[in-house]
Amino acid sequence: MKTSSSNQTLWKRTVVLGSVCVLSASLMAFTSAKDGAAGKSDPLSIQVSDAPLSAAGRAYPSFAPIVKAVAPSVVKIAVSSEAKVSRMELPGGMDLRRFFGPGFQFPDEMQQPQQRRHMPKEQGVGSGIIVSKDGYILTNNHVVENASTIKVSMTDGREFSGKVVGRDPKTDVAVVKIEAKDLPAITFADSDKIEVGETVLAVGHPFGIGQTVTTGIISAKGRATLGLDYEDFIQTDAAINPGNSGGALVDVDGRLIGMNTAILSRSGGNQGIGFAVPTNLARWVMESLVNTGRVDRGFLGVNIQDLTPQLAQQFKMDGAKGALVSAVNPGSPADKAGVKSGDVITEFNGKTVKDSRHLKLQVGSTTPGAAVPMNVLRDGKTVNLTVTVKELPGDKVADATPAAGNKDDALHGVGVADLDQATREQLKVPSHIKGAVVASVDEDSVAYEAGLREGDVILEINRHPVKDAEQATALCAKPENMVTLVKVWSQGGTRFIVVDESKAG
Repeated sequence: MKTSSSNQTLWKRTVVLGSVCVLSASLMAFTSAKDGAAGKSDPLSIQVSDAPLSAAGRAYPSFAPIVKAVAPSVVKIAVSSEAKVSRMELPGGMDLRRFFGPGFQFPDEMQQPQQRRHMPKEQGVGSGIIVSKDGYILTNNHVVENASTIKVSMTDGREFSGKVVGRDPKTDVAVVKIEAKDLPAITFADSDKIEVGETVLAVGHPFGIGQTVTTGIISAKGRATLGLDYEDFIQTDAAINPGNSGGALVDVDGRLIGMNTAILSRSGGNQGIGFAVPTNLARWVMESLVNTGRVDRGFLGVNIQDLTPQLAQQFKMDGAKGALVSAVNPGSPADKAGVKSGDVITEFNGKTVKDSRHLKLQVGSTTPGAAVPMNVLRDGKTVNLTVTVKELPGDKVADATPAAGNKDDALHGVGVADLDQATREQLKVPSHIKGAVVASVDEDSVAYEAGLREGDVILEINRHPVKDAEQATALCAKPENMVTLVKVWSQGGTRFIVVDESKAG
């Protein structure tokens, strides 16, 4: 209803403007006729200067030098996803597979020539930031998470095929790699030092129309609005629209301070509230994905909450800054360090704790196994503690795992991850089992139809032992034929699965 009302208003305005144009044309015709009667009018003469625009006397300096330096580092990322299978429904809207599961087969008398049909591939456009001369590109997870093919386009006209190095849905950060050298890598800034009110520029590819630059200011810091596990967004009023995701937010020196990620909008377009992942957070996640293929997060083992003025008064605090510990898990790092329920954590690893969310960010970005200092306020007195951070248990297997991206690979549509200790505990995998854990399986893939499931551990591929995710991926690249023999461990036992990619589609 709102859209219809808006269109009607626009139509009314158009009519009014059109009336003005017609009236103007009539007046011009009348004037021309009058002038013609009086004699021929003088030829039009205007002054034109070809000199470049001068920055002198402007309220703002020219950003052209900054844009020239930054623009080559921001690329367009075009993605396409595999065609999905749409199952034909029975009359009345019933799909029996919803009730009987994916293995259900229709009786012969109910079989139809076309029970499954493929839908067209989905296309999408986002942005990315070149962060190294050898082809590493920073972008958003939501830009590439379902991509089967990735094409990276640069401002000089070159195009490259991209490959996902790793993804982290918890921060919406991903890394793509292209095979190139001497690329124009951007310079990072320390995002902890930015201030509200500073001028910023947003560079990206909104709506796929081409690289676009907008300007604004930093409106706020430390926003948490998208419901991600780890959020610390920079808010800006620089225009950000669909397609800007993964683009650069830079300061007036051309240094990267954030990666544009989302907008808050009632219309779907820019309304002056955009959010960017700060570079310090994005850089930490990116380096983890590149170096280890995953994101290892620290773990304290406490339940925490924000302080209200009333709680601060009860716990003898002058202000409401810090994270209040409501419970301590027995045997956890915090328990071993001496943290108690009712403590207020005010400082962690040398940094002030603002609230529970910031403590979660600080702990999460701490390397598991590191011993760090921590200050807590207990009964109005500061207590100095040292805590040895453990690895966060129970993380989802697929958090930092790219799915198979080449349609010619064996086990197409399967994503794998390393079998680390946290995953072993989660899936109850014995210590003697070596391999790569299946992090995701496309339900429309041949591998899924053959019986491969998320949580299975791949032990062998075509009788070659598998040690980790990297080896599993290598064994799937450029297969000799379309049939792959896979040995897996699943739910306490081993079994073989034959995946015949010639049956795809």
